[in-house]
Parts: sequence; C-alpha cells; structure tokens
Amino acid sequence: MMKPQTSAESQAFGKPEEGTSTEADDFAGKDSATKDGAAQLDNTHSNSGKAAKPAKGSKPSRFPALARMRKRLLSRLDSVPLSTKLVACTLVLLMVGTFGISLTIRQLVSSYLVQKTDTQLRDQAQLVYSNVDLLSRKDENENVGPNEYFMQWRDSKSNIIIRTPLVPVLRNSVVSEPVLPDNGSMGDVQYDKPFTAPAKVRELNPSVKADNRTMQVAQAPWRVLALEGRERGPDGTSSVKMTVYIGVSMADQIDIISTLTQYSIFVSIIIVLLGAVVATLIIQRTLLPLKRIEKTAAKIAAGDLSQRVPTAPENTEVGSLAASLNAMLARIESSFREQQETTEKMKQFVSDASHELRTPLATIHGYSELYHMQRDLPGALERADESIDHIEASSQRMTVLVEDLLSLARLDEGRGIDMTQQVDLSQQLKDAVDDLHALDNDRVIRRGRLELNAKDGNKPAHLSFHEGEFPAVTLTGDASRLRQVITNIVGNIHRYTPSDSPVEVALAILPASISPESLQRMPSNSQSLRYFLEAVEVGQSMQMGMNYAVFSFMDHGPGVPADRQSQIFERFYTADPSRARQKGGTGLGMSIAQSVVRAHHGFIDATTTTNGGGLTLTVILPLGPVEPQISAASANSRDGKGDKSGKQTKQGRQAKQNKQGNHPSRWSRRDKNKSNQNKSQQNEAS
Repeated sequence: MMKPQTSAESQAFGKPEEGTSTEADDFAGKDSATKDGAAQLDNTHSNSGKAAKPAKGSKPSRFPALARMRKRLLSRLDSVPLSTKLVACTLVLLMVGTFGISLTIRQLVSSYLVQKTDTQLRDQAQLVYSNVDLLSRKDENENVGPNEYFMQWRDSKSNIIIRTPLVPVLRNSVVSEPVLPDNGSMGDVQYDKPFTAPAKVRELNPSVKADNRTMQVAQAPWRVLALEGRERGPDGTSSVKMTVYIGVSMADQIDIISTLTQYSIFVSIIIVLLGAVVATLIIQRTLLPLKRIEKTAAKIAAGDLSQRVPTAPENTEVGSLAASLNAMLARIESSFREQQETTEKMKQFVSDASHELRTPLATIHGYSELYHMQRDLPGALERADESIDHIEASSQRMTVLVEDLLSLARLDEGRGIDMTQQVDLSQQLKDAVDDLHALDNDRVIRRGRLELNAKDGNKPAHLSFHEGEFPAVTLTGDASRLRQVITNIVGNIHRYTPSDSPVEVALAILPASISPESLQRMPSNSQSLRYFLEAVEVGQSMQMGMNYAVFSFMDHGPGVPADRQSQIFERFYTADPSRARQKGGTGLGMSIAQSVVRAHHGFIDATTTTNGGGLTLTVILPLGPVEPQISAASANSRDGKGDKSGKQTKQGRQAKQNKQGNHPSRWSRRDKNKSNQNKSQQNEAS
C-alpha cells in the first residue's frame, strides 16, 4: 500500500508537484494570520486601556471581558514566586534553543544529503546509461535492497514512453518507482535540474506480504534528473533524440534524517532536564541571601536594630545590596541610638534644670515666709536683714544658672558668637594664671610649652610639659567666649582642688594631618586625643595639614575617675553636688566650654595628669594651614651656587643658620606683632 508523501518531506527533499501546497506557504499563511491576530489583539488591548481610563469623548472598549482576563492573568503572574519565574524562563529558553539548534542541524544535513544525491546523479548518469543492459540483466535474487537507480526513456518530441530499462525491485517482489509526468507530457520538468518525486509502490506477487521495513523503504521519495540523450536506430546509422529520466531512491537519506532527529530530540530532552536541575540549584543558591535578608528585616521590624544582613562578595548584585543595606542599618541604628540618647539627655536636662531652679526658689520662698512670721517679734529688723541676704544669694545663684542656660541655648543654635575677632591666646592664658594666683595665693603655678613625645613601644604618644614662656599665638575667633572657656577651667580648678596643689599651664603650636571639621566631630574622650596625637606625628614628619593651638591646664588634685572623665562635659554634671552648691557651681561650665570650643571647630578633652595624678584639661583650636619649609638639602644647594670649589661661604652658612635656627616663623612674628598692637590698644583704652 502506497503511503502519501507529507508536505514536510516535500519541502525537505525537493520541489513538489504543481498544484500541491508547500510547508513554506502554509507557514506564510499562518504568519500572516498570526500578525492579523496580533494586530487585532493590540487594538483590543488599547481599547481595553481606554476603557480603564476613558477620556472625554472616547468610546468604551468593545472587549471588556478580554481586558478583565488580561488583568487577571497578570495578577496571577505577579503572585508567582521569583524563583519559579526564573526557572520557567530558563526552561523556555533551553527548549527554544534546543529546538532551534535541532531544526537547523536537520535542515543543514538534509540539504547536504540532497546536494550529494544530485552530484551522484550527475556523475553516475553516463555510467548508468552506458551499462543499462548489464544492470537490467541482474538476477533479482542478487538485489539485497532496492536497485539504486531507476531509468526511463521518452521521445523528446512526443514525450511518449519508449522504454523503462531499470526498475528497482525490493524484497518480497515490491517495486518502487518515481511518479513522473504523464505519458505524452513533460510537465514542469527541466533538463539537468534534479527534482523530488513521490514514490509509486506496487507488488509483483500479491500473495507474498511485505514487511514494514520494506514498505517504508519503498515509499521513500525519489530524486530524479532529466537528461537529453540519443539512441541509435534499428539500422544502426540513424539516431533518435530522447529524454532520459534517471533517479535514485532517498530511503537512506530519510533514514539518516530520522535517526538524527531522534538523537536530537533525545539530547534536547536531556539538556532541558539537566538545565532545569542546574537552574533550580543555582537560582535557589543565588536567592538564598534574599531569604536571609527577609529574615533579618523581620527581626529588625520586631525591634532588634543590631541585626545585619549576611555579607557576600560585593561584585555580585546580592553582595552590593547587602553592603548597602548594612550601611543603611548601621546608620539607622546610630541615628536611633543618638535619638534615644538625646531624649534621655533632654529628660535628664529638664529634670536637673528643674531641680537646680527649685532649690533657690525654695530658699527664697522659705525665707520670705520666715520674714512674714517674724516681722512682729522683737529683733525683727536684724532677722529681716539675714533673710534678705539669703534671698539675694539664692536669686544671684538662679540668675547665674539662667544666664548659663541661655548661653547654651544660643550656642546650640549657632548664635551669640563672633568669629571675626583676633584673639591673643597667649595673653589670655597669662591673665588666667594671674587670676588663679589671686584666688589661691598659696598655689604654685608654672607656665611652659607642650611637646609631643612619639610612640615608644607599647607606650602611646603623649604631650609633655616643659617649663618656660608661652609662645606667641594669635587666632581668629570670639575673644570673650574663649576667655569664658579659660575662666570656667580656672574656676573648676579653684573649686575642686586643694588651694596648695600645684598647677601647670602650657601652650604649643602643633601641625596635624586632620581637618578642623573632623576634629570638631570627635567625641571628648582619651581615644580621640590619641587619634589627634597620631595625626600630629604625621603632620610633623610630612610638614602638611593644619596648625593647631594646643593648651592644657594640669592640676594635681583628687582628679576624676577615668570612666567618668567624659561625663564632666555633660550638663549639670558635678563630681560633688553639695560642694558645688557651696562653691557656687551650676554644673554647666564645662558644657559651655565644650560648646564654645566646637563653635571654633576645636576639641576639648579631660585626661588624668601624667605626673602626680589629678586632672588635665586640653583644648585644641585650629590656626591655619601648615606653611612649607625649605629643607636643609635645598638650602645647601642654594648656598653653594657660584662656589666653584663646592664649599659653603661664610655668608651661605650664616643664611643657613638664619633659616634653620630657633627664630620664630613668619606666622609667629606676625602673631607677635598683632599681640603687641592689641596690648598697646588695651593700654591706651585703660
């Protein structure tokens, strides 16, 4: 039974007969129909969008059901997990890729086999034609498979079949022939242009049933080539023009293509399955940090701000996201803690302020009632004077407290300070030493310079005192506010140290590789001071950075414990509240000093005195950029110019001594001149 040829086989192995529909035409028709359907679907979507947000004068959508279906489909798609979407997309891409590769390989191999068959027909046509008698006399039992060639002769003019010398016979007497144009017609066949023809199968012995394999081979299409030939006539002299059809079965080519297709499908299935497994593992592994981020976010939402996202390499998207989230969480935690600390400090400040104001008010109220109770008794005038004295003292204390609070409020708002004045810091320190002498006559006060002792082994860098005169230092700032800082420090020394304990006051100009803005933001503790001293070491070695005025007040009193030294700058902090009230302290002096120093982009710190114990208060204020200095090598090269023998002249050595000597710098001389001018102006004013 003959199996009809499919359109796919016709497209793969040659041009079909006239009147048959090709697979390309079918695809073209389907493509145009798909485009028309897509255009109609786009119009439907646009109409549905207009129906969702109708404009003035616009018509409602004609397909509301389609718009609702589309919206429902998108909502369901959005509810699918990301990992499932990624795996599905990977599978789709693998399937499309393997299908495309398999189809491409099939088409390439098919075209190659057809070309090989055409070449075989052209090369073997003359040989087959010359040996047609020999091939036609072969015994049928010698043919294991189909005869390789089919040949038919037709008259060139009338296209009438003259003879069919070669007809392949398969097993079980099955004959397979190509379907050629009708007898007497050539159809669309052209000379020397191979074409594919379907097979016509017939059985020579119907009683013998052929197997499936033989029938499949017999139903395979044929590749046929039409050639123009000549045959000698019966007389042996004349020749007859005729058309020779020679063909070969394409059963082997179809078998190769079928086997290749089966292997391609099998390999494609394996690739898709392996790709699905690998994609699932990689996607789950990649998205695992996102699950951890989700759990961390849940813990943070529960109130644990110390949680952090697990880190990953920052060259990956998840690692970059984790680093950004950790930085954000650290900032949020820091801001939250600062807010909590600010709230606690505000509560404590309000409580302390209320307590400090309540004490003098209670004193005023109590002595007022006592005056009213005793004014009719004998001796009321003397008792009234005593009550008025207590009331006046309490009001003065309350006035000082309110003024300090007002100063702090103004400094917090950035008001109440003038940064345009020239301040002679050396003179202010001298005045502070004189004030402390006046308050405590028995106290030994030494003045001098500060020098940096570099880090030695495990011993960190520190400042040491060297007795002598203050260096001349002038800076730009608020003179009255800086004097207030020094006065508050002197007042604390007077109140909280024995009157006979010694005090050292020192001043120095030190270069440091740190900006005033960074210095201003550092907390007032010993670690910040060590960081500044390390910056001083770098600045001195590299001659770069900023010059800073550093002065210290070192007492040898009872001191403050190291764990409480940073608290002395908190508002209303006093080491001994009862003694502070006796001495007239409010607990705001160091807070005001810190606010003033920070307004000058400076730093203040409290540490333990190195020699003899006690408390050291260090204040650091910026002066200006470090001026470049001429090195000794460059000085030598300059001094040696013009000296043919290479030796320094006496004038060159003198110039070098002037440059490298202990003379003050241009900055110091300018500051000293300004300080002298300020002194003369003060004397004239007095």
